[in-house]
Amino acid sequence: MKNKYWSLLQPLAAVLYNLMLAYVVYLIARMAFLAENYSLFADNLTLPHFLEMLRGGLMFDTSAILYTNALWVVLMLLPFSRKENPTYHKVCRWVFVVINTLMLIVNLCDSVYFQYTLRRTTTTVFNEFQNETNLGDIFAQEAVNHWYFFLLTAFIAWCLYRLYYLPRLHYHQLNWKQYAIVTLLSLAAFAPFCVAGMRGGWTRDIRPITISNANNYCDRPMETGLVLNTPFAMIRTLGKNIFVVPDFYNNEQEMTRVFNPVHQPQPRHEFRKKNVVVIIIESFGREYIGAYNHHIPGYKGYTPFTDSLIAHGALTYTYSYCNGRKSIDGMPSILSSIPMFVEPFFLSPYSTNSVSGIADCLNGKGYETAFFHGAERGSMGFMAFARATKFQKYFGREDFVTDSRTRGDEDYDGWWGISDEPFMQYFCQKMTEMQQPFMTALFTLSSHHPFRVPKPYKDVFREENPDMPIYKVIRYTDMALQHFFATARKQPWFENTIFAITSDHTNMTAYEEYRTDIGGFCSPVIFYDPSGEMGSGMVDAIAQQTDIMPTILEHLGYDKPYLSFGIDLLSTPAEQTWAVNYLNGIYQYVKYGYVLQFDGEKTRAIYSLDDRLMKRNLLGTVPEQTIMERELKAIIQQYMVRMTEDRLHP
Repeated sequence: MKNKYWSLLQPLAAVLYNLMLAYVVYLIARMAFLAENYSLFADNLTLPHFLEMLRGGLMFDTSAILYTNALWVVLMLLPFSRKENPTYHKVCRWVFVVINTLMLIVNLCDSVYFQYTLRRTTTTVFNEFQNETNLGDIFAQEAVNHWYFFLLTAFIAWCLYRLYYLPRLHYHQLNWKQYAIVTLLSLAAFAPFCVAGMRGGWTRDIRPITISNANNYCDRPMETGLVLNTPFAMIRTLGKNIFVVPDFYNNEQEMTRVFNPVHQPQPRHEFRKKNVVVIIIESFGREYIGAYNHHIPGYKGYTPFTDSLIAHGALTYTYSYCNGRKSIDGMPSILSSIPMFVEPFFLSPYSTNSVSGIADCLNGKGYETAFFHGAERGSMGFMAFARATKFQKYFGREDFVTDSRTRGDEDYDGWWGISDEPFMQYFCQKMTEMQQPFMTALFTLSSHHPFRVPKPYKDVFREENPDMPIYKVIRYTDMALQHFFATARKQPWFENTIFAITSDHTNMTAYEEYRTDIGGFCSPVIFYDPSGEMGSGMVDAIAQQTDIMPTILEHLGYDKPYLSFGIDLLSTPAEQTWAVNYLNGIYQYVKYGYVLQFDGEKTRAIYSLDDRLMKRNLLGTVPEQTIMERELKAIIQQYMVRMTEDRLHP
């Protein structure tokens, strides 16, 4: 009798055993993730801390495994005796192998993508790349570069198939009543474990775990990538309301006294009808620019022209940051002064919110406005954003190709669009045809993965460091910028123009200080006014992408209210400048010479800006911590309130 009931437990035993195989797969995927991104974690990776992260990862793996294998579990434990035959269980075996192999593939893909975003991929990625036509080429290139992941996937899939445990029951030999009772009890006993595993715990007080819970096992926000897995990150963001209004402040008046994103300009002079040109350079991090890195022994810069511009007339800032880690984060930050919190709002349900920006503001002053991007129309969602923020015109690859003065698709880079040098010349040419005053924005693309220099320059900008292929394209784009300015200086509009130069985000890194949580956001913020009215030199202050719009508007003498999560750098004392960004559930607030890390409920760390490697946590010892928390809470709550209530206008 005992053996008979034990045999009836085979379906449950098969479920438990095979789920253990899934745990092994997720562990292997995590180790592959670590190996691929080891340089990003090595500085802080002690054995006890690594074991702590593995322990945390077990909770997130459990949730992902149970979510993705729920159908298979139900198929295995259905109280239907006729399913106990070899054919049925072979089908179940393939369901299990296919599902878990797909989850392995998703994790391995993110092992490669993580170095560019410093976060696990969420469901917003589908919106971000929905209009791209070249993803097949990109995937093919990465497949060649990471061929070993294909071998690993094939080997793991084979192991899953071979090691899978098949129940050995036959329906014609079963007592169907006993079978029904045992399988129903098995299903009933397993169900609460599934629910608890998916939620992350048993107690009523535990809410379903989210991405931000990974910070409980990390010393740095970047480390959440090692604790999490990509299937979990996608499941937890699928159809979720990503913007939740906190209750730090009981009423809006109190909150507004601390931070008010509505600017009420009081110009001290008549409006200056100067042209405005915003140049957003793909992946152009501070790490590559010599002017920012004199403190690094033996440093070699890759931007001779940009260094020259900074040394001879440009205005820039010692501590300057981007507000996000993706191109779609940078666009709203730079052109609408709206940072990225949690997820890019333009990829969220709030993308239909009414939003303004520098183009919209200057339209009202009689400006002609245009956005330029050398990729196909619709790429990266830039055209949609440009239209939403009231740019009057949009020029992309199609416009370049049909212009008889260009070489057309001969300048197509084979991946993303028109290479930077010819497209910048086209950009300059089109501005000469525009009515002054004008406002334009250019988004470059050559310094993007897969980091290929156009054929005419392959022998000029050669590979210097196989581990840093971005260096050669940064040098190419810097040259393209030099040629752009050489042409622009000859145009009648040049002397009456303000140029703002920044990057959308940072990218590959070779230096430890740029691998830290705040180091991953080090982007340049450069203003160049040929007339000299804006000033020049390197200012020992903090700047961020969201400061570009208010700085330009208030320098021009703009006199209407507008919404901005930044400041006018020209009129703000250095000690009052600040920056904010968000990384894996942690808000980072830079002010008063410190970097404060806040998880939405409490401060987890505070570091001196002089502590470039973020080694010494000063939590609880810095007098400014309290006021920094107070200010950051007001910024977060203003953002969430205005995002959820569609109040992105003043």
